[in-house]
Amino acid sequence: MKRLVSITLFAGITFSLQAQIALTLDSCRALAMENNKELLIGQEKIKAAHYQNKAAFTNYLPKLSATGTYIRNQKEISILNDEQKAGLSQLGTTVGTQVKGFAQQLAVAHPELVPLITSLGNFDIATPLNAAGNSIVDAFRTDTRNMYAGAITLTQPLYMGGKIRAYNKITQYAEELARQQHHTGMQEVILSTDQAYWQVISLVNKKKLAEGYLKLLQKLESDVDHMIAEGVATKADGLSVKVKVNEAEMTLTKVEDGLSLSKMLLCQLCGLDLSTNVVLADENMNDLPILLKENSEINMETAYASRPELKSLELASLIYKQKVNVTRAEHLPTVALLGNYLVSNPSVYNGFENKFKGMWNVGVMVQVPIWNWGEGVYKTKAAKAEAQIAKYHLQDAREKVELQVNQAAFKVTEAKKKLIMASKNLEKANENLRYATLGFEEGVIAPANVLEAHTAWLSAQSEKIDAQIDIKLTEIYLQKSLGTLK
Repeated sequence: MKRLVSITLFAGITFSLQAQIALTLDSCRALAMENNKELLIGQEKIKAAHYQNKAAFTNYLPKLSATGTYIRNQKEISILNDEQKAGLSQLGTTVGTQVKGFAQQLAVAHPELVPLITSLGNFDIATPLNAAGNSIVDAFRTDTRNMYAGAITLTQPLYMGGKIRAYNKITQYAEELARQQHHTGMQEVILSTDQAYWQVISLVNKKKLAEGYLKLLQKLESDVDHMIAEGVATKADGLSVKVKVNEAEMTLTKVEDGLSLSKMLLCQLCGLDLSTNVVLADENMNDLPILLKENSEINMETAYASRPELKSLELASLIYKQKVNVTRAEHLPTVALLGNYLVSNPSVYNGFENKFKGMWNVGVMVQVPIWNWGEGVYKTKAAKAEAQIAKYHLQDAREKVELQVNQAAFKVTEAKKKLIMASKNLEKANENLRYATLGFEEGVIAPANVLEAHTAWLSAQSEKIDAQIDIKLTEIYLQKSLGTLK
């Protein structure tokens, strides 16, 4: 007896040295949700929405910013014009000339003062006064060719027309919306995985059925060949059986091809290599367990409360409602508290100095829109219309969800009836095949009748498999329509 060494990866999954993986339905779902790129994108969207919500909350808090500037000017700012500069530079010379003229006039008028005037004329007043004038000119220089400025600003919103509160609510709703969309994606992945899983189960059973049918026909072919050799059957009977054998072989080939493709699809959904040989836990079950709720237990309020699509539309409606408040706030007065510390070089707090000096200031800024030709009213009405559209989408979705639930419940009931009828048909087909086989062995029934019994048996077996799989799928569709698929 050949034994396979296996390694357990996690619950429900076994990997053998022959690259064979045993999967349950739950493990297929787990692998699909772990490897689905859309779900991974959805998780990142949740993270992004979460951090956007945190960023929106910071609008309630004061903001602190710093600004620095350097400017190189071609020319410096001059407080004195060129004439004033020239006049101050020649202040001593000008004063000296005026004093000499006054002294000459005084000497003419008072000759007795000539010795005194002559002695005073020996003093040099032009040089110190010219120096004083030049120092005044230098003192009035601004030296603004190189300018530095900086500011630290503190801003605290006091009233923004409700915009901050509305935007914060929008980001909260957006985060929850991302979660609901991720939940919707999870349900879609589960649905696709379950469909692929039960498709494989269906084809595995149909493969077994086709193999069994082929063996029956091959035995019948052998029996007919012996009967032809004994002269109790015609070659036409033998050809009819051989045609059915060929058809059964073609059917088996088609089922095997379909099974290979279905397993590839399941592997792709689970993130496995397409060539992986997967063995499903339900392959050897003859009768699948049916766990269905009665239709009377279906509660539409459960669907309304559980469907992530409806929750998403409800959140979208709330977001559009808050957008109305944001639009309205853009045209309402705003109030903010401001605080600054300003620094510059050159500084003017103690004359013009090439030093970094600064000062602080505080104030309140109020902005009041006065006239905008009704723009705010029009934009607010447009936002209200969009909010109403979102509300209508929600109402329409609720109606469609009710229709989906009723359709899913009807399909469940229909699938139950089909399974009951398929089981009864299979019982009759088994009995018919048994009588036909016994009659053929006794030589009282023709090979054509046996072929008909085989064909009816094959059809009944196939219908029962389809009915069982249909039961499982309709159960899944009902759960999804109710929003309880997990």
